[in-house]
Amino acid sequence: MLKILEAQKELEKGGSLCPGPWEQHSKSVAQNAMLIAEQTKIMDKEQAYVMGLMHDIGRRAGSKGIRHIFDGYDYMMSIGQEELAHICLTHSFPNKDANTYIGKYDCTAEQKHFLENFLVNKVYSEYDLLIQLCDAISLPNGACIMEKRLIDVALRHGLPDFTIDKWKAFMMLKKHFDELCVCNIYTLLPNVLENSSVNLI
Repeated sequence: MLKILEAQKELEKGGSLCPGPWEQHSKSVAQNAMLIAEQTKIMDKEQAYVMGLMHDIGRRAGSKGIRHIFDGYDYMMSIGQEELAHICLTHSFPNKDANTYIGKYDCTAEQKHFLENFLVNKVYSEYDLLIQLCDAISLPNGACIMEKRLIDVALRHGLPDFTIDKWKAFMMLKKHFDELCVCNIYTLLPNVLENSSVNLI
């Protein structure tokens, strides 16, 4: 596993290769993952932070749809970071279904087949689940309630047939970590109220 400083340098380099809000979003995911992991008492907060920083690292290769998860996987594997490579693949799929990506399918048929097999056989760890959750509650400027982020994504990408099932899966993640933390996770995260006002358009 990369150390925090190493992951920060990787993210900074990625941001210089392909500037965009994804870099700040990754920092937000990392911060929120760390705060939640610390509260669970069973997870390593530094590991959660690094995974948050690296979950979208594939975006270093350019503005893409689902292709970014493969670019991230390939890059992390190339530097010997298998756990982080897995996070790149799992963070968009709380229901383990490769057909539920919200956005453009700009991958090859071989990549899609690989992803389908990977998700079917992957046993999600608490870290996979945590990064999925934090991806769904993290704006570039901090945390927000999940419903705002889900609606924001829907406004940009539409409402595919699988949307409700995917939303339910994200909400089950929230319930799971509320129970692990023995509190409402929103109480752990800064700026949730400020970032959750309904001003999407």
